[in-house]
Amino acid sequence: ADCPLSPSQSLLFLGLVAAVCLGLNLLFLTVYLICLCCCKRDQEPETKRPHSCCVTWMAVTAGLICCAAVGIGFYGNSETNDGVYQLLYALDHANHTLTGIDSLVAGTTLQMRVGLEQHLVRLNELLAARGDYLQTLKFMQQLAGSIVLQLSGLPVWRGTSTDLTALAGHIAYVEYYRWLAYLLFFILVLTVCLLACLGLAKRSRCLLTTMLCCGLLTLILSWASMAVDTAAAVGTSDFCVAPDKFIMNQTESDISAEVVHYYLYCDQSLSNPFQQALTVFQRSLTTMQIQIQGLIQFALPLFPTAEKDLLGVQQLLNSSETSLHQLTAMLDCRGLHKDYLDALIGICYDGVEGLLYLVLFSLLVAASFSTIICATPRAWKHFAGRDRDYDDMDEEDPFNPQARRIATHNPARGQLRSFCSYSSSLGSQSSLHPPAQTISNAPVSEYMNQAVLFGGNPRYENVPLIGRGSPPPT
Repeated sequence: ADCPLSPSQSLLFLGLVAAVCLGLNLLFLTVYLICLCCCKRDQEPETKRPHSCCVTWMAVTAGLICCAAVGIGFYGNSETNDGVYQLLYALDHANHTLTGIDSLVAGTTLQMRVGLEQHLVRLNELLAARGDYLQTLKFMQQLAGSIVLQLSGLPVWRGTSTDLTALAGHIAYVEYYRWLAYLLFFILVLTVCLLACLGLAKRSRCLLTTMLCCGLLTLILSWASMAVDTAAAVGTSDFCVAPDKFIMNQTESDISAEVVHYYLYCDQSLSNPFQQALTVFQRSLTTMQIQIQGLIQFALPLFPTAEKDLLGVQQLLNSSETSLHQLTAMLDCRGLHKDYLDALIGICYDGVEGLLYLVLFSLLVAASFSTIICATPRAWKHFAGRDRDYDDMDEEDPFNPQARRIATHNPARGQLRSFCSYSSSLGSQSSLHPPAQTISNAPVSEYMNQAVLFGGNPRYENVPLIGRGSPPPT
């Protein structure tokens, strides 16, 4: 049965699935934050410390998951990069082989049509006195035409080579920016995790606010990267299931199916489609070498002026024989088939494996940052609760840490006020009017100033009761 969706529609569907997952994730975070803000803020004092521990462990767990995700992402990015560059190397090597085949065919054809033809025309003029020699030269000309005919039957790889070059350049361009983008994404993830740690450690609301904004951005980017990586992995896997069919469909208009099948499978049972052309080439070349050797042996003593052209023909045939051997090796299926297998291994094993690790990285980052975003409001409320506890403390309480810090900066506030008013009111109530006692505050002030001068806080318990203006005992 045919698939109702085309490959492009299937990849688009995967992107839509990732977008739906992102929407659900943001919806969950929104509902969670709304519920957290609407819940009762008055909690028992003994319940604050468990919430603080919960926030701490959530932050620690999210940080560990984030670090593990970055490590997995680095490995996946490296594997994908290695697979793509193995594919590029195979494409470049195959392109070099195809270009070499076209170059050898063009060079040999040029030698047979131009170089050999020029020598044979001059030899026809020099050996015109001997009909048998002219017959030999005519036969050699026919053999050269046969070689040119066989070479013209070979496929021209110029269009395929151009397509491979363009494909390799496009893949290299995309891969470079993909690798760089993921590297920057890893740095962003680590930076946001560092902001979260610093915000919780320093109890900085500014850092937590910055981290929350960057965390939402990172969460969106993680789901987007997961959509792209999933689509790329699925598309590549579909190609790797039947790569031969895809290649044959792409090259059916340029190269014959027999040639493509020969290079894709490279089975010993398959006949070489170029075997007949190469065999005719070799036999014609061997026959021409025998004929020119006979002319050098018998005609050269009679016609010494033909030596240059005869040796020129012999050298040209030797060069063509070298080109024949190189062409035979390049047209053999083993070289291009090896490049084909290397490209498949690079893209279907290392590349897909790296993409799957990147998908796992995106999922872990989404989970860790969702946890961090959920923990941030609780940390914010915990900070606010601690600030309210400090604000509720009495500034005159000597055991209040803030009062001690204020006393250090404002020593004058550390001195006690006189309680004479208390004693006066007590006397008026009992209708007793004892003589007023003049109590000097000089020892108290001197003691306080000395205590502050030597860097210590004034300790009230060390001041004598008489100097402190205390009421009389009842």
